[in-house]
Amino acid sequence: MSNALRIARGRFGRVALLDMDRPLVRHAHPHCHVLLKVEGADTQFSVRDRLVPLADESAVLINAWEPHAYAHDQTRPKTVILALYIEQQWLGHFRPNWAASHAPDFFTSNVGSITPDIRWRARMLAEAMVQEPNSAEVHEVLLGELMIAVIERFADWRSVPHSIRALASRHRVDFRIRKAVERMKAAPGEIADLDLLATDVGLSRAHFFRLFETSMGVTPRVFLNVQRLEQAVAAVADGTQSFAAIGDHLGFSVPAHFSRFFHDHAGSSPSIFRSVSRLSAEDYETPR
Repeated sequence: MSNALRIARGRFGRVALLDMDRPLVRHAHPHCHVLLKVEGADTQFSVRDRLVPLADESAVLINAWEPHAYAHDQTRPKTVILALYIEQQWLGHFRPNWAASHAPDFFTSNVGSITPDIRWRARMLAEAMVQEPNSAEVHEVLLGELMIAVIERFADWRSVPHSIRALASRHRVDFRIRKAVERMKAAPGEIADLDLLATDVGLSRAHFFRLFETSMGVTPRVFLNVQRLEQAVAAVADGTQSFAAIGDHLGFSVPAHFSRFFHDHAGSSPSIFRSVSRLSAEDYETPR
């Protein structure tokens, strides 16, 4: 069964070292997302509607809100994957333009040929997470060096728009979609029926679904599940609530349904995720 070997969380976002032998459902993240193979079998991800390889020589590069899934081949053995979910504010400390890592075209391709240096840095970070799970400062330094190498090689950060006009055009969202987004973010567990949400914001079901995906780049269901997952990750890693209580808060009336949702999206059972998250004994500072 797929599970987390280690989880590191901090100002940078989170890094998961995952031992994978089962698929993940189609999902998305609000962060730029980098996947690097550490050891095991070569494998692949489905990004939008294209299969891209994750191998010794290639990384998978996923932009914020880009739908993807882990397409594990059941005939192959497990793969240890270093999964990076990186906060844009943290990247902005390296270069101001890197704060645009949430842009839909930050990475120019979903797959890229990695250098020996990137492979070595990924291995160093993975080993540090395993051998020194409570060394948060070491993890952040190693991650920073790895992300610098990845972004310099794969991101089109120099062409990020600087003009107010260009920035404004990227963030033009219908007020009814903004209202729906705010409700999903505030209380995802209270959104039981997306058709009803469409009616509440003043749109027909068909128009709501079409306009939402055009505006946000993902379907309403995927967006809602992102909000559920991000709140679930924080509650599972940091809190003391039972998984049943967390699931109930997020709209899962049956505990087993929450556990399946978490495993299918995060690549680990909630119990293992909480256990390995707590191996890191040092608190991290929240960005100011």
